[in-house]
Amino acid sequence: MSDKLVLRARDFWASLVLIALSLFFLFKTTDIPFFVSDNESVRGGDWYNSAALVPYGLFGALLLLSFALLFISIRDGGAKYALASKGLNVNRFEALRLISLSSMLFFYIFALVPRVDFTIASALLFCALIYGFHRSTPIRSIIAALFVAAAGAYALLVHFPRKEWGKPHDDDYVTLLFWAVSCVCLLITAIRERKKIKSTLILIILSMSVPLLLVCSMAFGFRQNVPNRGGLFFSYIEYFYYVNLVPLWRA
Repeated sequence: MSDKLVLRARDFWASLVLIALSLFFLFKTTDIPFFVSDNESVRGGDWYNSAALVPYGLFGALLLLSFALLFISIRDGGAKYALASKGLNVNRFEALRLISLSSMLFFYIFALVPRVDFTIASALLFCALIYGFHRSTPIRSIIAALFVAAAGAYALLVHFPRKEWGKPHDDDYVTLLFWAVSCVCLLITAIRERKKIKSTLILIILSMSVPLLLVCSMAFGFRQNVPNRGGLFFSYIEYFYYVNLVPLWRA
């Protein structure tokens, strides 16, 4: 059986999982007020100021892409091959990559994002993904997953109650430390494999600057809620914005 057919069979199962996840998060997003409504004589905000706008856009786009992946898989015979119980021809290395990636996403979504500064958590995930899955070896995939899992486990265990989110910044510092370690690993790998160190440095800068730009644009440009406003970086940025920049512009 051709490798393309095996890949299309994997795409079939992956698209079903993504469709289920998209529908679940779209359903949970319905708990956030979206359209203008009157609740006990209190008028709700306009739809374009709603915090549900971004989740609807993200998970709606993911749902459309998942259906497109499902259509391609069915068109190329992947669905028929997958449903014929012929397996996905997954070797041990690919299974290890899947487990590593799943654990990284789990700790990022459920442990880091609610408790750790969004910029630092996203920077760690970005660097760990590059280190663990770009021309990776099994040991690098495991190490990358351990970086994210260790930071997420610390944040989850030490600051599990919601009232503890964003209070002390020890989990921010721990995550920042693992990000620095992952950056060092990226540089060492680039030197050993004789790759361009400048490109690696650019990726490291982007890992921190892109989520920082995203969270600032969402908070101050689109007026959306952002995860953990009391995070290490964002708390100082928000204070500087409202205390220094806003009065300066109004003056």
